[in-house]
Amino acid sequence: MKRHLPRQKAADNDAAENHRKKLLLSNDRDRDEQPGTASQHGDGNRQFNNFGTGSQKNVDGNYFEAKGDQNFVIEIKHIYAENRTNSFDPLETPPKPFAIIPFSRDPDFVNRGDIINQIDKRCSEPAARVALVGLGGVGKSQLTIEFAHRIAAEQPDTWVFWVHAGTQARVEEGFRTIADAVKLPGRNQAKANIPQIVYHWLSNERNGRWIMILDSADDRDVFYDSTSGDARDGRDGRPFAAYLPRSRNGSIIITTRNKDLASRLTNRPQNIIEVRPMARTDALTLLEKKLGSLADTDMADDLVQVLDFVPLAISQAAAYIQARAPRSSLEKYLAEFRESERKRGRLLEYDGGDLQRDGGASNAILTTWQISFDHIRSKRRSAADLLSLMSFFDRQGIPAWVLHPPKTTKDGMRGRRQSEVGTLELDDSSSATDDDTDDGADDDIDGEFEDDVAMLRDYCLIATSEVGDEFEMHGLVQLSMRRWLEAFGQEEVFKKQYIERLTASFPTGQYENWATCRSLFAHVQVAFGYRPSEDTLEIWATLLHNGGWYAWSQGVYEVAQQMLGKARKVRKRRLGKDDMATLASTSIFAMVLSNQGRWEEAEKLELQVMETSKTKLGADHPDTLTSMANLASTYRNQGRWEEAEKLEVQVMETRKTKLGADHPSTLTSMANLASTYRNQGRWEEAEKLDVQVMETRKTKLGADHPDTLTSMANLASTYRNQGRWEEAEKLFVQVMETRKTKLGADHPSTLTSMANLASTYRNQGRWEEAEKLDVQVMETRKTKLGADHPDTLTSMANLASTFWNQGRWEEAEKLEVQVMETSKTKLGADHPDTLTSMNNLAFTWKDYGRHSDAIALMEQCSQAQQRVLGAGHPDTLSSLAAVAEWSS
Repeated sequence: MKRHLPRQKAADNDAAENHRKKLLLSNDRDRDEQPGTASQHGDGNRQFNNFGTGSQKNVDGNYFEAKGDQNFVIEIKHIYAENRTNSFDPLETPPKPFAIIPFSRDPDFVNRGDIINQIDKRCSEPAARVALVGLGGVGKSQLTIEFAHRIAAEQPDTWVFWVHAGTQARVEEGFRTIADAVKLPGRNQAKANIPQIVYHWLSNERNGRWIMILDSADDRDVFYDSTSGDARDGRDGRPFAAYLPRSRNGSIIITTRNKDLASRLTNRPQNIIEVRPMARTDALTLLEKKLGSLADTDMADDLVQVLDFVPLAISQAAAYIQARAPRSSLEKYLAEFRESERKRGRLLEYDGGDLQRDGGASNAILTTWQISFDHIRSKRRSAADLLSLMSFFDRQGIPAWVLHPPKTTKDGMRGRRQSEVGTLELDDSSSATDDDTDDGADDDIDGEFEDDVAMLRDYCLIATSEVGDEFEMHGLVQLSMRRWLEAFGQEEVFKKQYIERLTASFPTGQYENWATCRSLFAHVQVAFGYRPSEDTLEIWATLLHNGGWYAWSQGVYEVAQQMLGKARKVRKRRLGKDDMATLASTSIFAMVLSNQGRWEEAEKLELQVMETSKTKLGADHPDTLTSMANLASTYRNQGRWEEAEKLEVQVMETRKTKLGADHPSTLTSMANLASTYRNQGRWEEAEKLDVQVMETRKTKLGADHPDTLTSMANLASTYRNQGRWEEAEKLFVQVMETRKTKLGADHPSTLTSMANLASTYRNQGRWEEAEKLDVQVMETRKTKLGADHPDTLTSMANLASTFWNQGRWEEAEKLEVQVMETSKTKLGADHPDTLTSMNNLAFTWKDYGRHSDAIALMEQCSQAQQRVLGAGHPDTLSSLAAVAEWSS
């Protein structure tokens, strides 16, 4: 007589310092000075000839203000002499230094770490140049605006000049503004070279300290296009970069999205400050400043997260909410944002007006980024195409090898083949030899790809992993890219390319492919959310089939069910229910249902697959045998052991004949039959098969292969049922530790091995060790599988048994009642697991003093066991013995 332990089901199935130059203005009227080419005189200290100050008359009879710089006077004289026939500037008194900042100070500014301190430190150095580089909307200009206002307030003797640097025209306008502000002589003359005049003034240290801000300097051609000079404005054809002085009295701050341009303008990587999205706390602070006190901090946290902590997006969202209050709120905005991609796009295209940005810049985050896309597309179409493709992947962990253009053969076609079930695979065994491959073309492709990547990185649209083999993008950038493609009618083109590229790269869910599957699975999950065009549906279904297969192997049953269900539906509609590809999806889908405890649904599908396979392939075809084995496993889970045994013997014997005794499929069928024997109490028969399977798998597959571990667990279960605790414990510990390493601590198979080890501890009277494992398994299964999943119920029953063995009757009873009632509902009143729960509850009631209730429940249990298990089954005999003893 014994209290029955719940049965544990093992998973049997299958990124030089610049020298400065002091500029001396020449008194040689026939020689034009070139920016940055003046030499020092003597020892470098005798730079100026002072002859006093006051009003002096030049050769044209015009007066000017002498400041003690003879060279400066001569330069003015030179300018006036060249323009004798024109009207002259009246005498103007140079103003005191002041700041030209086109934006007011932002009352909602959030100080982000030490970025402003970094700018200040670098600007304190002679001839400093510093660039703030980052994605559009991350707050580069806002940081610079704040720094400029601080300089204006704290250093009133410093000039602050702001130049919008988006286009050549705006830079030209900015230099004209500086010339007018400083009242530079000669600026109003016809064909005056304004950049040259400004350059000379900035280079003269006697004119005092200055800071120039080049805002939104994103286009390299604005500064380095040597053809940009125009005879009408006095320019001499030199690029604007030549008019940016390196004088020790001045600093230049650049804000740009283009890291390459930042590097060219600063000449030192150390002078580049990368501005990234905000830290979480800073993002919440910004949102609170925009909206006021945040009543729901969790919701506010969710909002800044979905907005990728991008300052412009947060400010834009706050402006949207305020503009529509009270009909809009943080909660409503977040709900609408999460509703669909189209809703997200509409929200992020909202232009909230003045958000402390240049009037020529959009206040909508998506539009801001799409300007970058347009620029990249105009400069390098292939880089824009690469970014378009990447926008469909998951935002992180995008493997370079999937993105990289395929190797080509002389006929321009990539080697590929179609598998029997429609899986598009890379053909590593292509017949093309080295002589057939266009190596030069492939080298060109490699170079083009790296150039594309470099451009996208320079514009901060993508980032690379430390090793450089994977890329990532901000989720909102991807959304913006897809909306941009939609506007150009190109969304379906790149979506199709994405699905084809991913399907060609993602293999089946077999163990040998797990490493590849793991690296790509997040992207398959993203693809699941896409609805492809009709001509891409079958390829998409193949991707979901393989993705679902892998998810099932990892115990992620809900995801597997969704993917396989969709794949099966598409294949059934386009190929027919009897097509082998459809049957393949149906088969794995049924196995997922079985693992979820949905045995009746699984049985129905497995019967369909088996019968169709027999008709189309024959009774001894490997696929037919697999379908029979799957159906047998479902019978076994239902406690229908005779039906399971009959099918399993047939499968095993046919596989031995057709495939050989040591074929992996044959070994699986042997393991399944052993499990059925074990459930029937036929320990010796089970042990014989278990040992044979385990030893062969160790030799054929390796000691840490999942199938080998399963066979070790099965043998350990048989040992435990025979009372061979030490042997069982040794195997269970080995299996558990290996599964933790190979599969993870919360994988269903790992949890099963933990439960088995706990049962062994329980049988050895090691209650505390057993309880610790039982609780861990139960809580994890509740989270992963649900409170009423059969495996969760088993773990609850195991914990109850541990409580019972410790005399903790009340705790045991509470769990056992819950298990029994749920088992009756989920499994049926006559299911072996339900009967086990009745047996255990009866023992608890007996020890708890509920004598009559215990006898009645045990009698009910024994009668059902005779009917279901048979009169000679060990569980039946134990129950009958209990009734007899308790009744005497």
